[in-house]
Amino acid sequence: MSRASRRPIAKRPNPGEETAGSPSARCCLFESISPDEALQRLIDGNRRYAADAAPKGVLDHVARRRLTIAEQRPFAIVLGCSDARVPVEIVLNQSLGDLFVIRVAGNILNDHVIGSVEYAIETFGCPLVMVLGHSNCGAVAAAVQSVINQRPFSSRIAMIVDAIRPSVELVRQHDDVLQAAIAQNVCAVTSALQRAGPIISSAREEGRLAVVGARYHLATGLVSTLCGDLTAP
Repeated sequence: MSRASRRPIAKRPNPGEETAGSPSARCCLFESISPDEALQRLIDGNRRYAADAAPKGVLDHVARRRLTIAEQRPFAIVLGCSDARVPVEIVLNQSLGDLFVIRVAGNILNDHVIGSVEYAIETFGCPLVMVLGHSNCGAVAAAVQSVINQRPFSSRIAMIVDAIRPSVELVRQHDDVLQAAIAQNVCAVTSALQRAGPIISSAREEGRLAVVGARYHLATGLVSTLCGDLTAP
């Protein structure tokens, strides 16, 4: 994918440089960033997190909270799972106001999720959408149980399982069905988002937006890209 046009995105001042409401803080609040740069920022943050090298300034929420009272300018949208072990801002080492986060069990798609993504693109000019699945996902595990063992699920839990079932069916012959289904589900959601129109598909065609699928590994703390418009090492 060619480097996209740049859009105004929130910039995090260095620790100690931000004073709530000060002219210097306000003038440094915005910068231009491409989809490639947004993805690299997320990957770099994750590497700091996984290496236990996250700077303390990232967690200086008092100063960041004051700077973001009036407005938010996230530089990326992340659709993640509701799993308590995968708090998106923490595993990507980002601070208040940096990410527009949507979380739902199994990082599945529905109209509300797509509308939320569209809102962030239209309102904040976010150049990147990351679909972030994770190892040992309970929602995908439930879908595997439904497909392989015909286990029934009641109430609205069944709606989540049904959304993931097609991905499980595609990989049911794999030796590790769960991990294969997790990756397939991420890529299916990523592909569906890439095709979603008119806002998302138009932004991609114009080079203003990239959609990427990735997986967080619980054991290592690392995020790796799986599919989509961009890849990261």
